[in-house]
Amino acid sequence: MAKRPTLTTTSGMPVADNQNSITAGPRGPVLMQDFHLLERMAHQNRERIPERTVHAKGSAAYGTLTITHDITQYTKAKALQKGKKTDAFLRFSTVAGERGAADAERDVRGFALRFYTEEGNWDIVGNNTPVFFIRDPLKFPDFIHTQKRHPRTNMRSPTAMWDFWSLSPESLHQVTILMSDRGLPQSYRNVDGFGSHTYSFINDRNVRHWVKFHFKTMQGIKNWTNAEAAQKVAYDRETHQRDLFDSIETGDFPKWKFSVQIMPESDVDKHRYNPFDLTKVWPHADYPLIEVGILELNRNPTNYFAEVEQAALAPSNIVPGIGHSPDKVLQARVFSYADAHRYRVGVNAHQLPVNRPQAEVNDYHIDGAMRLESKPYPDAYYEPNSFDGPLEDHSFHEPPLRITGDATRYDHRDGNDDYRQPGELFRLMTADQKQQLFNNIKDAMDGVPPKIVYRQLVHFYRADPAYGAGVANALSVDFKPGMVAAE
Repeated sequence: MAKRPTLTTTSGMPVADNQNSITAGPRGPVLMQDFHLLERMAHQNRERIPERTVHAKGSAAYGTLTITHDITQYTKAKALQKGKKTDAFLRFSTVAGERGAADAERDVRGFALRFYTEEGNWDIVGNNTPVFFIRDPLKFPDFIHTQKRHPRTNMRSPTAMWDFWSLSPESLHQVTILMSDRGLPQSYRNVDGFGSHTYSFINDRNVRHWVKFHFKTMQGIKNWTNAEAAQKVAYDRETHQRDLFDSIETGDFPKWKFSVQIMPESDVDKHRYNPFDLTKVWPHADYPLIEVGILELNRNPTNYFAEVEQAALAPSNIVPGIGHSPDKVLQARVFSYADAHRYRVGVNAHQLPVNRPQAEVNDYHIDGAMRLESKPYPDAYYEPNSFDGPLEDHSFHEPPLRITGDATRYDHRDGNDDYRQPGELFRLMTADQKQQLFNNIKDAMDGVPPKIVYRQLVHFYRADPAYGAGVANALSVDFKPGMVAAE
């Protein structure tokens, strides 16, 4: 039998006794000189970092992205060249629940991807839905407040949720998806993933195209009803974590087909919808899916805290050939996600193994808590310098983006059609899916004041009269849209 390693302190000093504190006599008290005791207690006090404000409950795995089709006419990104294989990390999550929440709750699922490319980390921090509840980032804190606990009762508040949604018609598209059968997936392996936002591709001729990212599950979409999920939660709060971990451990590796929608930069003003509006989709009839490759998950993390809880994915992480767009919510997330990680994990979170790029990193950041490494150019700790420090490279400039207009607070609801696409989605549902939608909304509205219910019913009617009538019937209310005006 191999000799077991010797226990040490964090400084590497061997520990002589890990069972007994140093005390003044067998009954104590404990002496302050027992630094091993103090180290262990102090470390335990700091074992928990602040949980994520949203997407706190999550599961993750490593894998590979294999590019099977040529899209070089759209992007010069090396990770997207045909035949290329790139290491990947994918974190799934629920949005509203805390870390101890059950997996099988009706909620949007986070789908946060990292690709460790030779040009740096490329992150797509998306969801299992192609749209979201808001289109202006100023409303994000308010929306999240409605999904969390009421400050007085410390319980989730359906009234707050429906009050916000009923006063925010742009949320209807996402609400329809959330309350449909897809709002309760059976596992993370059975959800699609979307970049949700509009991003940009830049090719080797420095031409920009707008792009949306799609990851279609090859395991098939599978969902639970409310009753089925409640039964699962009663016996297992970790259904999705268990399913993902066990499937990978047994070699049943989940896969997703990676595709993109491509829009020429000149097409932006050709549609009735704003291509940068996060509450809208691009119709596939206008911009069909173009297959790119296969994403496979094939390795579980070895330490959940180190690799999943401390994972710091952010849409600010892009690589040459991939860029952002004027999507207002995306532009705010470019700041907020990276800033959340600086607060939650630390200013040097990027040096942790799960966050460390495989590409060489050369920057001028110094110091900060938990700095793990020094620079190979110690005299060049500022820029410009005369000591062979890293230099900028103008060849990586993106093409200029034309912008126009006066700077003011524009009403993002003015002139927007927030009913056409939810209505189209409703009409695509089968009769059974529609009935599930009605029943799910009925359950979710339990205890909500009638004024708010009526206000929301107006939105359902405007999307499709059958939508409004179906929900009203499920709620057993006699309601016609002329009874109240949506605010």
